[in-house]
Amino acid sequence: MEEKQKQRLVRRYYQYLKLEKASSGNTIDAYMRDLDKFLHFIQEEGKDILSVGLEELHQFSALMNDIGISPTSLSRILSGVRSFYHYLVLSGVLEINPTELLEFPKKPKHLPDVLSMEEIDAIQSVIDLSQPEGQRNKAIIETLFSCGLRVSELTTLKLSNLFLDEEFIKVEGKGSKQRLVPISDKAIRELRLYFLDRNLLAIPPEYQDYVFVSHRRKKPLTRIMIFLMIKDLVEKAGIQKTVSPHTFRHSFATSLLEGGASLRAIQAMLGHESIATTQIYTHIDTSHLREEILMHHPRNIKKEQEELETN
Repeated sequence: MEEKQKQRLVRRYYQYLKLEKASSGNTIDAYMRDLDKFLHFIQEEGKDILSVGLEELHQFSALMNDIGISPTSLSRILSGVRSFYHYLVLSGVLEINPTELLEFPKKPKHLPDVLSMEEIDAIQSVIDLSQPEGQRNKAIIETLFSCGLRVSELTTLKLSNLFLDEEFIKVEGKGSKQRLVPISDKAIRELRLYFLDRNLLAIPPEYQDYVFVSHRRKKPLTRIMIFLMIKDLVEKAGIQKTVSPHTFRHSFATSLLEGGASLRAIQAMLGHESIATTQIYTHIDTSHLREEILMHHPRNIKKEQEELETN
């Protein structure tokens, strides 16, 4: 296959992901990067992408494994390759998807670390509130834990999607799908304190609707910035766990489940999608959802206990 023809197929695949699959920008970027790895391998092997078989796929998988790619990352890469060949079949370029019989590596069976509420409080306690970004970082930690957001959802959170008086926020998840998420009183307080600092920033018009911005760059925070901030705080708090933004999301879900919240409500809050549960989500009443989530979230359980003690 000529290079121009190959590039044309790749461009059409990109348009397929964007327009027909309505995949998010992050998903499309990941798929295209992973596909590029495979196409580079095929080119070096002197093979044609339309004549790829199981042998080449196994060779590629073995190479990725040899250079230290984890089973989880390799599964993601192979999923991207499979998606590309699925598109080629759909578009009539190929009759058979060569990846159909490809076995994916087994993922290690381990649960990610979970943070207790005490550990989350410890992380927040080491934040230097005398620094310009201090209150912002505290609001970030509390929003992650109180709402169970993905880091990409946090960085794209908009002021226009905050309904703090109603104690809800609107979140844009994977595939640009939106959902309403209840937000705790503590997270609301931390956000409003942060807004006092944020209002003093000269943020350019194109970024004014983003909730979390860099004090120095006056632009929305990136995922890497959030990762580095959390890593620094965890080290300062002396917590010996592997902690990332996703840890707060997992801790949120785990604490709700342990507190007695229904699995359906948790899945809707997290914005998970599956064949078994997608239809259920559309029938969950948001007022009942908010009542159930806040009833079982540890922040609110602690608040109720304190109120009982004072009375």
